[in-house]
Parts: sequence; C-alpha cells; structure tokens
Amino acid sequence: MIYSLYFVSWLIPFIPFLNFLIGITGLLFFQKATQNLRNLYSTFSLVGMVGAFLLSCTFLLSQYNQDPPYTLTLEWLKTSNILLEMGLFIDPLTSCMLVLVTSVGFCVMLYTINYMFYDYGFVRFFSYLNLFIASMIGLVMSPNLVQLYFFWELIGICSFLLVGFWFTRPTAADACQKAFVVNRVGDCGFFLGILGFYYLTGSSSFITLRNFFYAINETGDAVTLFWIGVLCFCFFLSIMTKSAQIPFHIWLPDAMEGPTPISALIHAATLVTAGVFLFGRLFSVFNQFPEFMSFVAIIGTATAFVGATSAVRQTDLKKVLAYSTISQLGYIVMGLGSGLYTASLFHLFTHAYSKALLFLTAGSVIQNAEPVLGFNPAKNQNIYLMGNLKKYMPLTSFFFLVGTCSLSGIPPFAGFWSKDDLLFGVLENHTSLWFVAWLTAGITSFYMFKIYFVTFEETKFDFTLKGPLTKDQATTPAMVNLNFDELPIQPTESKRNTLIALGLLCVPTIFLGFIQTPFANYFNTFLFPNHLAESENFGELLPFILISIFISVLGAGSSIFYYSSSNLPFQEILRNSAGSAFTTIKTLFQNKWFFDFIGMQFIGGYKRFSSFIAQFDQLFFDGIVNFTSLGTISIGESLKYTTTGSLQVSLVLFVIAYNLFFYFMF
Repeated sequence: MIYSLYFVSWLIPFIPFLNFLIGITGLLFFQKATQNLRNLYSTFSLVGMVGAFLLSCTFLLSQYNQDPPYTLTLEWLKTSNILLEMGLFIDPLTSCMLVLVTSVGFCVMLYTINYMFYDYGFVRFFSYLNLFIASMIGLVMSPNLVQLYFFWELIGICSFLLVGFWFTRPTAADACQKAFVVNRVGDCGFFLGILGFYYLTGSSSFITLRNFFYAINETGDAVTLFWIGVLCFCFFLSIMTKSAQIPFHIWLPDAMEGPTPISALIHAATLVTAGVFLFGRLFSVFNQFPEFMSFVAIIGTATAFVGATSAVRQTDLKKVLAYSTISQLGYIVMGLGSGLYTASLFHLFTHAYSKALLFLTAGSVIQNAEPVLGFNPAKNQNIYLMGNLKKYMPLTSFFFLVGTCSLSGIPPFAGFWSKDDLLFGVLENHTSLWFVAWLTAGITSFYMFKIYFVTFEETKFDFTLKGPLTKDQATTPAMVNLNFDELPIQPTESKRNTLIALGLLCVPTIFLGFIQTPFANYFNTFLFPNHLAESENFGELLPFILISIFISVLGAGSSIFYYSSSNLPFQEILRNSAGSAFTTIKTLFQNKWFFDFIGMQFIGGYKRFSSFIAQFDQLFFDGIVNFTSLGTISIGESLKYTTTGSLQVSLVLFVIAYNLFFYFMF
C-alpha cells in the first residue's frame, strides 16, 4: 500500500519550490500586498513543510518495511554519444535524509516567524529558505552525479544569498563571497570527477558506477583503477570544501554573519552534510582504496582536533558553535575514512539535531539580549557579556543544556551513542587516530560546558553596569559578565513559537541515540536489511564505554571547576596557573591555528603575482602589438608621400622592392 505512493514522491521537493515561486513572484510584481500578507505566506510555507515531512515519514516507513528502493528516471538529454537522465531515487539513506531535512526545515521555519518577523526582508528570507530546502531535497533524491551536481550548485547559491542576507553589513557581504569562492575550488574537483567517471562508464548513475567498479576490480585493470583513484581525490576535494575540512574550513565561521536560523539549517544540519552524503553515495568505490581512506581518516581527525581547540578561545557564541560544527564534521569524515559507514551516518543525524537545537537556542539568547546589549554582534553575541541568563530564560537554558550534553557525549543523550560507536570503530582500525579523537571529545565537552556556564549560570566574573555599554566594554576579552539585575531592561524568555521549535528539536536530541546501541542495531539493520548485524557483547564494550564517559565527564568537570561561582578548593590556583602556563597554546587557539592568517597571506601573494602577470602582459605582449602597429603606422605615413599617382613610378618601386626582398632572403 505504501509503495504505491511513491509516484507522488516528486511532491516533496516541489512543495517548497512552489512556495519559493509564490514568494518571489509576489515580491517582484505585488510587493506591497506580499509584504502585508507575510503571516499568510509563512503559514502556507509551514503547512507545505508539514506535508513534505509526512510524505518523507511515509517513505521512511516503507523502507523500514524492506520495500525495494524506488527509482524513476527520465531522459533529459540524448544524442548519439551522450545520454543524461534526471529522476528520483529513494533508498534507506535517502529516506533518512528526507526526514532530517524536512523536520529541521519545519522547526527552523516555525522559529523564523518570531525571529525575523520585524525584518523588512521577511518574505524574501522565507522564499530563499524554501528554495534551499527544495534544493537539498533534490540533492538527496538524485539518482546520478549530474543531477546531484546541479542541486549541489543550487544549495551553494542559496547559501550565498542567505549568508549575505543582510548585505548592507560589510562583514556579511564579505562572508558570503568568501564562502562562495572557497566552495568553487571544490566544485571544480566535483566537475572533473563527473567528467572522468562519465568517460570511463558512459553514465553518471550511482548504480552503474558501482557495477562498473566491481567489474574492473575483478579484472584487475591497474590503469583504470589508478584513474579511478585519481577521480576519488577529485570528489574528496569537493567534500572537503562543502563539509568544511581543513584547510577549506575557513569559510564556515565567517558564514555565521547570516541570520541564526540559517546557521541552524544550512551550516549545521543540512548543507555541510551534503559532502558527507556524497561520500556515503560513493562509499563502495572509495572503500576499495586503503591509502585513500587512510588519508581521509587523517584529514577528518585533524579537522576534529583543530575545530575543537579553536572553539575553546572564541568569545562569539555562534562562532563557538561554528567551530564545534567543523570538529563534529571532522569526526564524521574520520569515521568514513575508517570504513565506519553506519556509525558515521548515525553521528551525522544525531549531530544535526543537536547542533540545530544549539544554534536556535543561541539565536534565542542573542535576540533577547539585543534590547540590553544592543544590535551590534560584537556585543549581543559575546558570551563574556552575558551570565546568569537561566534566571531570565529558564526554558532556553534547559534546551541549551540538553544540546550541550548530547554534543559532549554525556549518556544517555543521542550524541553519546553515536560518538561512542565512532570511537570504538576507529580504535579497531586506527589506534593513533583514536587517541586524538578521544582527546578531542574531552575538549568538546570542556568548551561546550564553558559556554553554557558563562552564558547561563553565575560565575565569579561579574560587574555592575548602570550606564550604556561602550564599544570597549563590548569587545574586551576579559570575563566581565553583566549583572542584568542592575540594568533598567532585563532579558525575557522567548515567545511560544520559538519554544515549540526548540522543544521539537529536543526530542530527537534526547531519544534518537537509542536506535543504534550496543544492545540493538536498528539503524544498521535499516540501512542494510539483508545484513543481520549482531548486537555487541556489552561486557567487552564496557571498558571502552567507561573510558569515553570518563573523558567527557573530565572535560565537563574541568569547565565547571574553572567557571563555577562556588568556592571550590584550589580553584583560584588552577585559574592562575592555567593562565600563565598555557600562554603559547592559548595564543595558537585564539588565532585558530593561524589558518585565516595563512589564507590571507596566500591570497595576498596570489594578488601580487596576478598584478605582476598583468603588468608583464601589458608591457611585453601588449607592447609588442603596440610597437608593431606603431611601426606599421610610421611606415605608412612615410610611404604615402612617395605616392605620385604615376603607373610607371609604381612599377619601378615594385620591381626594386621585389629584387631587394629576394636578394636578402636568398
């Protein structure tokens, strides 16, 4: 019965795309009426997203019942040598991604109604939001690389539009350009990979690519296997840029200049996971090259560590979460490089919900701090200008704590199960990488509880502010949490729509982890219905689980000990010794391992080289052309005075020139 509904699967991307067309058409031709009907338009978008979510859940249930994957392909372009197809493909992975995109999309839309309501670009924002969701759905439902590449570029355009939504702010305009340019580097690798695979197979279908590779692997064609390996690196270049792996991660923190709902939807739950999704689609090909997979695992581990350590010293609430996203994406890529397909994708889903919850909660804090701290992001996003917000925003504080526990790997939250699954798998394959990943888990727990305590709890770093907040006070790195009780205006709890969205995201953040535990591998069985995975021996796993819990609790405990307002033994000694002993390391973390500095130096050198080439081209090549034309003009000007109009004189000159030419030539 359910399988018969697949013929309407095209409605899932079509519904948000139709809402996008309605919004943009209204803004272009009926701007005033469309602005007045913003409530109706947002409601219409929400209803459409509910419909897309229900259809996605229907197809998820179908795949759970082991219905065969659904494929619909239509000829798009056909010549004597080329055949390009477009269509839909729904398998267990696609159905999971559909539920993720539509559920988070609905929560973000519900949250946006209050967050962006007073912004003049409310309808334009919702239109871009609908276009992005439609593009992301089209990406995960693509049956081949060409169609996936089309939607890959479309979500890149949506990211550009949404990060630069407040384009009148120079920082936002620069951030969207930076994200666009960095991602173009990876897109070149994607395009080359498509061309290479199409040249080898005559198709871009995932099924055809998989069958072709298996055939080549059996015949042992070394040359073809070598070129397939090269193409794998091309695809991984695009994965590194889209999923923010070092050294291409530098665009993601700057992308926080966009509105917070976009940070939650695009830069935590969906767009940045597109690269991981592509890796999952091509996993059967990548997994046949051990050296390549080891390289992927090393890049992922380094990204996880760099992202976590960079987050420790950030003062901007959204940028801490941005570097945390980079770190968790590194975890996922590390797992994929270690051959942990199920564990990596499981962590993708648990992290997506946890981080969406954290970003939206952070946006709620920022929005309610604006009347007190002002509208400058340097003020209202600085965690050191907050403190004790739990008193004014208890529900928001609770939701942020839930997201913090999940991301830190505290049991029984969802992030604990997926992180442990990853760490245990990495330990079996790469022991050295496991230690770095294990240490990174402790750092993650430390900085997440740090921002929770500095933002929501009482600390010892309080001072009273009775006058307006100056720019120097807003940007100081010292821990100077405001005493909001002394201010004429205090922060307030968020509105109902916001709290409902946060509550909905809180549910999977707590309970999603139970679908993949040492006791039951429901998620693995769902992805591979023909492979019956046995439950792990809990007694054998217990020491590794305890070690994982230990590092998470140690990180959380260290943060609580350092930032707590309680008079704990040796607390002041620890603060003073830590401040003096780790000066060099703090400088390194504060400057984010100098990746931005190195990037600016590279860009500066490239610009100087380009300027030299331009001058060389102008002086040398243009100079030769200009000199030739000048010589021609000079000769012409000189010879025109010898023209008398006499045929006899012209013939004599022609004969003389002819003889001179052959004399010097021969």
